[in-house]
Amino acid sequence: MLKRRIMPTLLYKDTTLVKGICFDSWRRVGSLIQAIKVYNMREVDELVFFDITASKENRTPDFALIDDFADECFMPLTVGGGIKTLEDIKNLLSVGADKICLNTSAVYNPSLIFSGADKFGSQCIVVSIDAKKHPDGNYEVYTHSGTNPTGKEPVELAKEAERMGAGEIMITSVDRDGTMLGYDLELIKAISSNVSIPVIASGGAGCYEHMLEAITIAKADAVAAASIFHFTQQTPKEAKEFLKNNNISVRL
Repeated sequence: MLKRRIMPTLLYKDTTLVKGICFDSWRRVGSLIQAIKVYNMREVDELVFFDITASKENRTPDFALIDDFADECFMPLTVGGGIKTLEDIKNLLSVGADKICLNTSAVYNPSLIFSGADKFGSQCIVVSIDAKKHPDGNYEVYTHSGTNPTGKEPVELAKEAERMGAGEIMITSVDRDGTMLGYDLELIKAISSNVSIPVIASGGAGCYEHMLEAITIAKADAVAAASIFHFTQQTPKEAKEFLKNNNISVRL
């Protein structure tokens, strides 16, 4: 059985880290390098970095920035934001990313999933799906940091991503993002029950119990979180200890 992972998420905007609610990331939460140094000491399994304005601004990833902070990152690093081409993937892996995360491109250029997996291996291709729940109970995929409706259904997109060679799916509830009210278990379970690759739950963690629910009820293979680590005293190390005490296999 795979060991469950705790994955802090860093959202980068205009030279600093930010966090908000429901993808309205307006609140500045500190220095990128300082956050990385803190997570180095807190036994983090994997760090996720998103440049949240790259796709909206139609620009490529900031390779120089990633090159700089990757030197300080002593844990596996997943990078997303603005990735449009195979060359972008190559450059990110060259400057220190261990995995790359496709979101907007996964919807509008799904062949990039295939070409990236074919060239560099499925293990380094993560597809991130951001979804909102409509009043009728149906979910819809959104891109460009949750601002652009696509008409696509998240389960179908996840299944397509797996067929194209993605190694993991990160599923984020836009509605739960930053609320710390708990993950959208219905959404996560819909994805995990329809793909065979690992699923990362994201959006809504406010306590360790929420992480346990995502794993035991929604069958997530990993849990990503931001606000819980920015705005409370809870830590990734304590989260893993809590999960271990509840019979979840984790990396200690």
